[in-house]
Amino acid sequence: MTAPDASPASDSRLGQAWAELTAPGAAFEVGTISVQGRPTRCFIHAPATLGDVWATTRDLGERDYLVFGTERVTYRQAHAITNAVGAWLTARGVSSGDRVAIAMRNYPEWMLIYWACMSIGAVVVGLNAWWVSGELAGALDDAGPKAIFCDAERLARIADWRTAHRDCIVVVRADAPPDTTPWSHVIATNDMPVPVAIDGDADACIFYTSGTTGQSKGARLSHRGCTNNLMGIGFGVEVHRLAAGRGLQASAETLPVALVTTPLFHVTANNCLAHPVTAAGGTLVLMYKWDAGEALRLIEAERVTTMSGVPIMVRELIGHPDARARDLSSLASLAGGGAPIPPDLVAKVDDWDRAVGLGTGFGMTEASGSITLIAGNVFAARPESCGRPLPTFDVKIINDAGQKLASGRTGELCVRGAGVIAGYLNRPVETAAAIVDGWLRTGDIARLDEQGFVFIVDRKKDMILRGGENVYCAEVEAALFRHPDVIEVCAFSVPDTRLGEEVGVAVVLRPGSLTTADALRAHAVEFLARYKTPRYLWRMDGPLPRNAGGKLLRPALRASLRLADAS
Repeated sequence: MTAPDASPASDSRLGQAWAELTAPGAAFEVGTISVQGRPTRCFIHAPATLGDVWATTRDLGERDYLVFGTERVTYRQAHAITNAVGAWLTARGVSSGDRVAIAMRNYPEWMLIYWACMSIGAVVVGLNAWWVSGELAGALDDAGPKAIFCDAERLARIADWRTAHRDCIVVVRADAPPDTTPWSHVIATNDMPVPVAIDGDADACIFYTSGTTGQSKGARLSHRGCTNNLMGIGFGVEVHRLAAGRGLQASAETLPVALVTTPLFHVTANNCLAHPVTAAGGTLVLMYKWDAGEALRLIEAERVTTMSGVPIMVRELIGHPDARARDLSSLASLAGGGAPIPPDLVAKVDDWDRAVGLGTGFGMTEASGSITLIAGNVFAARPESCGRPLPTFDVKIINDAGQKLASGRTGELCVRGAGVIAGYLNRPVETAAAIVDGWLRTGDIARLDEQGFVFIVDRKKDMILRGGENVYCAEVEAALFRHPDVIEVCAFSVPDTRLGEEVGVAVVLRPGSLTTADALRAHAVEFLARYKTPRYLWRMDGPLPRNAGGKLLRPALRASLRLADAS
């Protein structure tokens, strides 16, 4: 692994780049405005709405925008379709502030419907394509959309719900039943939507939280929050480029071609990848489902420049047997989101025989996307950090009493700024608990160092309390990931009559591995105090359960295991 530049000089270069990019008159100048009656830090030059973002791509003509299998949609075609969808919705009474649900896989139509809604002020409700009938029905009842766009599989799952609702349902990529509208009918018109004025603080979309710890809630993301997230990602790219000694002009040399590996109904793919790539006039290559071998093929065939996915995807990509045989010379960056990147993976990417940069960050649906970002040498120097907070966020660490803690102390991370949502749809109690005086309580245990870098320790609810000592799941997982045979690992608490809770882990090992549970414990104790090493260990035969965003379903996994089967 290349020795990271962790010197004070590297911190100084980052600080200088930070100050240069956010200075008065600079592209990423930051100011304070009133949002919902509270002073809020925003990028002064952020687009007013997401409709304005889409409008900037109107003249990109025959440049490829969306690629899906053998299908290609140019920017010219995309604008013709979004105009038709917007006009069709408007003609059927959908106006600014009305909700439109999208329930489908990552098909090209997803993005086209999304931008059509952004252009007419309609609010997109992104429904989780993994949900079963009851979950879909619950979200539809919660959101009350005036129109629903769905594919064949989702149409079948809402069959019972449809009997009680005769709303406008559009069927995509399937034959439309008599009480629905086919997609071909919607896009047949050449009409233009009527221009409307859209308030920057109005809802742009409602994304349901991933629900790893409970029932999903509809987070209300505003246009301002989304456009500031777009600017924040652009800032993150440029500040690390400048800190590494490269000029801003380099960022415009190659149009981005992004491989979309995670669902568009979450901010990781939509806000943090599709938005910036679209704004840059780039191309989105959509995957039907994740497969590392297929991802390698697409990177080679489409000359993909960047891929963003959960850390397990990056791990599978660089470890795939086809990785050396494919021409991956176009790939400039890999980004991990949705879960912390274990430090060992930072080293593995740095040691990979490809000139590929690795970046990550910390973000939340409730913050409209990214809160921190880190990449390049800055990341290599601090592989356990998720970066400094973006310029539009204030952060603090608090204890259980709500008191602010000093640098280096561990507590709950709280943030405020332009990206923080207005609240949860129809959930005033949950909103009041999550957002206090403008501060979003993230539910994540973290610390700040003296230079302002954030270190996420664990989810607050995932912490194991063993005999009065805190054991963080992420720390246990990071230690086991250092073992060469470990492919996946999930740590969790196991009830214990003497200590209250003990440490349990489920692991997936490489095929043919003879590594024993005792060998894994012996490995872990090299990096962990003995009280943190797993007492209970389950060896799993298949992939660990994850939600649609790629996050481990820790409670579900724990509930499926029998103590008698542990090693």
